[in-house]
Amino acid sequence: MPAQDPSAPANAAGASEPPTAPVRQVLSDSVYEDIKAKIMDHEIAPGARVGIEALARSLDVSPTPVREALARLESDGLVVKRSLSGYRATELLTRQGVEELFEMRLLLEPRAAALAARNADESQLDAIEATLEAMQAHPGPGGPYPCYRDFAALDQRFHDTVADAAHRPLLADAVERLHSHLHIFRLSSIQDAGDPTLNEHERVVRAILRRRPDRAAEAMAEHLTRSLERQLTRFEGE
Repeated sequence: MPAQDPSAPANAAGASEPPTAPVRQVLSDSVYEDIKAKIMDHEIAPGARVGIEALARSLDVSPTPVREALARLESDGLVVKRSLSGYRATELLTRQGVEELFEMRLLLEPRAAALAARNADESQLDAIEATLEAMQAHPGPGGPYPCYRDFAALDQRFHDTVADAAHRPLLADAVERLHSHLHIFRLSSIQDAGDPTLNEHERVVRAILRRRPDRAAEAMAEHLTRSLERQLTRFEGE
C-alpha cells in the first residue's frame, strides 16, 4: 500500500473533526447569561412561563442551548420545572423570605468565617484578598443586570471563597447552594453610592488574615445583619 502524502488533506474516513466543544460551551454560556439577564431584569416576569421555543427564536439559537441554560438556571433557583407546564421563573422573595434567607446565612457564614481564620492556607488567603480587590474595581449595582453582573458574581465569590477556606465541605456547599446574591439582586439593582458592603467585607478579611476567629465571626455577622436591614427597607410601606 502506497504511503499517504502527509501534505495531502485527510480523507473523510481519516480526518479528525475540529474541536466543537469549546464553541458549543461559549454558545451555552452566552445563552445562559442572556436568559439570566432577562430574569434578573424582570423582562421575564416573576412567575411567568419560560417558553423554550420562544426563547430560542428570540435569541436566534436552537432549542438545545436554551434547555441547557434553563437546567443551569433551575440549579441557581431562578426557574422551576413543573410537570406538564414546563419552566417558570421563580417568584421574588417576600419580606419573610428575605428574613429566612438571612437567618440561614447568619447560622452558616459567621461560623465559616471563624473557621477560615483558623484553617485557611496561604493560597486561600490570597484568593480572599484578590476577590475583595476585584470587587473594589467594579461598580456596584445600578441599572440593568449586565451593568452589575461582575459585581454580583464577585460578591457571591467572596462569600463562597470564605466558606471554602473553612475546610468544611458540607458547610461550604450549604453556603453556595443558597444562591443568596442572585435572589437579593433580583429584588432590586438599586444601591446607594455610599453602600458600606465593601467596608464590611474589608473588616471580615482583616480578621481572617490576622487569624482571629472570634473577630471574623463577629465581622461577618455584623455585615449580614446590616445587609438584612438594608434589604428590608425595600418592603417599607407595604
